Amino acid sequence: MDLNDGQRSGSAHTIQRVNATAPIPTSIDDTAARLLALDYVPERTLATTVFLALRLQRPLFLEGEPGTGKTEIAKTLAAMLGRRLIRLQCHEGLDLAGAAYEWNVARQMLEIRLAEAASRDGSAPDREALSRSLFSERFLIRRALLDAISPAPGEPPPVLLIDELDRADEPFEAFLLEVLSDFQITIPELGTVKAAEPPVVVLTSNRTREIHDAVKRRCLYHWVGFPDAARELQIVQRRLPDVGARLAAEIVAFVQALRGVELYKLPGIAETIEWTRALMQLDAIALDPETVGHTLGLLLKYQDDIAKVQGSEAARLIEQVRSEMNRGRGG
Repeated sequence: MDLNDGQRSGSAHTIQRVNATAPIPTSIDDTAARLLALDYVPERTLATTVFLALRLQRPLFLEGEPGTGKTEIAKTLAAMLGRRLIRLQCHEGLDLAGAAYEWNVARQMLEIRLAEAASRDGSAPDREALSRSLFSERFLIRRALLDAISPAPGEPPPVLLIDELDRADEPFEAFLLEVLSDFQITIPELGTVKAAEPPVVVLTSNRTREIHDAVKRRCLYHWVGFPDAARELQIVQRRLPDVGARLAAEIVAFVQALRGVELYKLPGIAETIEWTRALMQLDAIALDPETVGHTLGLLLKYQDDIAKVQGSEAARLIEQVRSEMNRGRGG
C-alpha cells in the first residue's frame, strides 16, 4: 500500500537529509575503510557485523555502555550510504501514535463539520463515503516507523535509528516485532503497509533493562564496549586532528586508567572527546592535577564519582599515566 500522500511530521522523530546515495560496501574491508573515511574507527568485529547487516538486510542491534558510539554508527551509515536518517528517540510511554502513525483528529472534525454544513444546505454527502474519507491517507500523520518503511516515491530506503530502546516500555517491543521481521505496519483502517525495499535499521540499548529475546532474534547483535587505548587514541586524533600528540596520549591513558577505578558511571568515548575539546580550549599541553580537578565534570556525571577522583586520586592517576608512558618510551 502506498501512503505517500499522508502528512509527514517531524514532531515525534528526527530527520536528517543527506546527499546522493552510494552503494552498500562490497566487503568487510570496504565497510571498515568507508566508516574510517567518515572518522568512525570500527573494530573488526563491528565492521563485520555492519557489513552482514547491510548485505543480509537485517536490523542491527547495538548494546553497550552510554557514550561508546552506538548512535554514531547509524549517523555514519546514513552519511556513508547517502540516505536519509530517521531517528526515533525512545522514552517511557512511547506508543503507536508516537512511533508509527496517528490520525489527524482536528482535520477529521473539520471535515465532519463541513459535511454537516453541506447537509443543512440540502447537499448531504454519502455517510459511507464520508467515513471512508476520514480514514484515508490525507488524514494520516506519519511518524518515524511508517516514514521509514514507506518513503517518498523515488527515495531510497532510509536509515532508521531506534535509539535507546531500553528506555521504552516493554509492551512497545511487541509492536516492533512486525516492523523488524517483515518490514511492515498494519493499520486497521487502511490495511498493511509493507516496505518495497527494507530500510537500514539500527537499534541501540544502554542495557538499563533487558530487551526481549524476540527482538534480538530478529537482529544481528553486537556488544559495543569501551575501546582499547590504541583505538581510543585513533578516535580522538580523528575527531580532533588539532590536538597535540602529548595531550592526546595523556588524556587517553588517563581515561583508560579511570575506567579501572570503581565508579558509579564510567566515562565513554564521547566523554573523552568532549574532555579533550575542553582541554584544548584551555590551551593545555599536558595534564596537571588542578586542571583535571576543575574539568572532571566533563568526564564524570555523578558528584560521588567526582569527589572520589578529585585531589590525590587524580594526582595518582596522572603519575601512573606518566610512569607507564615513560616505560613505554624506554625510560
